[in-house]
Formats: sequence, structure tokens, C-alpha cells
Amino acid sequence: MTHYLYAMPGSLYSGKARAYLRKQRIDFEERAPSHPRFDEARKSIGRWIIPVLETPDGRFIQDGSDIIAYGEAAGLARLPAYAGGPVQRLLGLIFELFGGEGMVRPAMHYRWNFDAENIPFLSQDFTGPMVLGGDAAARAESFAASSGRMRQAARIFGVNADSAPLIEASYAQFLKLFEAHLETQPYLLGGAPSLGDYGLFAPLHAHLARDPHPATLMKTTAWRVWRWVERMYAPNQDAGEYGEVAQALVEGDAVPDTVKALLSYVAEDYLPEVEAFMAFFNAAAGAPEVEAGAVIGGRPGQRVIGFTEFDWRGVKLTVGVFPYRVWLLQKVQDAFDAMAPADQARAAALLAETGLSRMVELKPVRRVERADNREVWGS
Repeated sequence: MTHYLYAMPGSLYSGKARAYLRKQRIDFEERAPSHPRFDEARKSIGRWIIPVLETPDGRFIQDGSDIIAYGEAAGLARLPAYAGGPVQRLLGLIFELFGGEGMVRPAMHYRWNFDAENIPFLSQDFTGPMVLGGDAAARAESFAASSGRMRQAARIFGVNADSAPLIEASYAQFLKLFEAHLETQPYLLGGAPSLGDYGLFAPLHAHLARDPHPATLMKTTAWRVWRWVERMYAPNQDAGEYGEVAQALVEGDAVPDTVKALLSYVAEDYLPEVEAFMAFFNAAAGAPEVEAGAVIGGRPGQRVIGFTEFDWRGVKLTVGVFPYRVWLLQKVQDAFDAMAPADQARAAALLAETGLSRMVELKPVRRVERADNREVWGS
């Protein structure tokens, strides 16, 4: 039974879903948003957004996290993304949040601030799936509109002239840490991909390994990370340089020291933003009563509900507040709260050791839920 993925090669969130479908060898065909059927998907979801998965029974599922959840629940995964012990599964959720949301800053900076190298590629990559045929004027008009929106979006994520050098230093630090981990492990937690790999893949593939400037940077400074990007897109293990490695996670719910170093980096790089957006969200959620099930923000296409400011690596950043990020954070907290006491104690010790205890303490005063492919107020 064939699934259809409505996506684009250069889309950050499309890559997460596409890699999962490939790794699980789920039968799917990819369609561009210009496909006539996508209009039905857009109407069903209530907004223009990708990726969208159409299931064999005609349902539309939007969002990479929900697409993965669908595959796991339907028993389609040959290498389950939710594999491992309880602590490893918790870390998968943390890296899903950090990869897809915390790494948007370097993804947007390296895409839109290196025009001389990137634009000849991006102008084709953006318009190919959207403007069928060779109409140069239509392609130019389409790219001008889409790139203009994306440059505006970059500022919503805190990308500006003051933050640019710090973003580059931060990303270099991440590459060094991930490169060190990949010296001994082909994936984040062993010999098979898990949820954290798919979360990190989203920015590391679409923007940082495909766009010309950051792709060259990755290839020349972090070859193992580049190979991991290739590996994450392969339907097989693709880990020949590691010899014979079992297609399984590290035994005993263990967490390698190199992963602990990455968690400490997440605490330094992303936790200040989590604290800031949760403070803003809780103030907004405690305001006028809104009926449970109502779309947060009031409009289906509205992803940002306001802006918050925080200190990041010595500068003040102003960023948008996304209810979707609160939803992903809740998944981390729900997994922690559901642990057996002994497992929770191990997880708490690890979070304390790596500076991430606040990740499970910053609770929303009102839950965010996903219904009909959009974020809504919970009870």
C-alpha cells in the first residue's frame, strides 16, 4: 500500500519525515506541493505547510513528529524510532526538540547569509518543486516571494548581524562534539537510528548539508557528520567504516560520554531559549480563558503567538514563541513523568549532570495538544 509524501528537497522538516520513511522501507512516493492532489491536503489541514503524509486510506498527517508516531503506531517500523531503554527514549525526545527547533538558527543563518555561494543553487532548488516547466520569469517571481518570506523568518529565529558570529562559533562547537561522538558510533545511540537522529537530521540535512556554503563547511571540518547525513538517508545501515556493528542501540539503556557532552551543549545553547519561551507561554496561557480545543493564536496558519527576549552567548536575542515547541517539550516531560521510580532517578541524575534538569521542570500551566494537524489549547 503506497503512501504519498508532499515535501520539498530543501525543506528542513520534510527531511526528517523522508529519512524515517526510507529507513523503515515504508512504501511511499514523494510529490511536490505543485501536485494537484496537494490542494486537497492543504484544504484538509487548513493551511499551506509541509511535510504532509497521505496514508493509503486517504488520511493526511502533517508534521514530521506525527508522521513518525503514525509509522510506529501502525507497526510499519523495522527499526523503531522509539527503541531503547527509558532513558535513551527520553534523550531521543530531547534531541528531537533540539534538532528541529534549537538548530534552526544555524540552519537559517547559513542558508540566507551567504548569497554568493548559495543563491544560484537555492533559486533552482526552491522553484523546481513549485514552478513546473522552464518559465524563467515565473521561477524568478516565485523565488523572490519565497526567499523574502524566509529571510524575514530568519529574524524570527534570532538571526541578525550581532548574532551571526556567535551562531557560527556555536555551530562549530556542535560539529566538533558530534564528530567526536561519531568516531565510535554510526548513530546517536549505537548501530541504528532512533528518534534523536531524525530530530538532528532535519537541519543538518536540508540546510547545512545541501546548501553550498554550509555543505562545504561540513565536508571539510566534520567529515563524519557528513557521512552520518548520507547514512541517515540510506535504507540500509551504511556504516562500513565501523566494521561489523549490530543494528541496535547501546545495550543496558546506557548513554555514551560523547552523548553526555552533546547534552551539556544543548543546556548551554538551547535551554536559555526554552526558559524564555516557557515564561512567555505561561503568561499568555494564564490570561483570558479559551475553550479547550481552540486553535492557539486563533488562526490555523498562525505559528508564532508573540516574541520573547533572552541572553544568548553574550547578546540579547529576540525570537518568536511557537506553541509547537511547547508541545515537543511536553513530550519530554510526559516521558520523564511516566518513568518507573528507578529509571526516573537515573534520568534525573543524567539531566543534573548535563545541566538539563530544567527541561523537565518548566511545565506549561496549560497543555498544548495537536488536533486536526494544528496546535490547540488543552484542558
